[in-house]
Amino acid sequence: MKPAYWDEAKAHLAKRDRVLRAIIRAHPDANLRTRGDAFQTLARSIVGQQISVRAAQAVWDRFADALGKVVPAAVLALDEESMRAAGLSRMKVAYLKDLAGRFHAGTLKPRRWTHMEDEAVVADLVQVKGIGRWSVEMFLIFHLMRPNVLPVGDLGLQRAMERHYNAGGEITKDDMRRIAAPWQPWSSVATWYLWRSLDPVPVEY
Repeated sequence: MKPAYWDEAKAHLAKRDRVLRAIIRAHPDANLRTRGDAFQTLARSIVGQQISVRAAQAVWDRFADALGKVVPAAVLALDEESMRAAGLSRMKVAYLKDLAGRFHAGTLKPRRWTHMEDEAVVADLVQVKGIGRWSVEMFLIFHLMRPNVLPVGDLGLQRAMERHYNAGGEITKDDMRRIAAPWQPWSSVATWYLWRSLDPVPVEY
């Protein structure tokens, strides 16, 4: 099910930004989707750190197959050798084990995040080993479905903005924020469509 704000956001973005207008028209039936599981979304964000969408999906598929069921207890039970064989680095194995341990022990409380402001969720989750701002921003977009997240540290968004707004040249984070100013309060939706402009495979966490 698409977010309730999706159609309003599309109309706003198409009106305010000609680049996004063309991208939105090219993907008329596409929209953001959530997997509905906080642990899985955070685990996917760890797997996806510093690698392409396609590579992340391949690693995730092997990891999920090894687990059988993607739940904290299964991650804790899976040996490091099997996780490494799925394509995970030693650091990502440690991060996933730590995340699973926190969920299993109940020290992370997902229900709290629904009622918290974006920056408060960031502050809460970056305390987890291996979870940085980018991972929390993916969580805000894909799990909490927050409408106005602009992940300027995301390489895919950077590449898309360089291509569409800067003739392929390198772009700064300040420039990204300036270009994105008219997108508010729907930066998450703009980001999602810019991802789609680079890769036909929908970005999901």
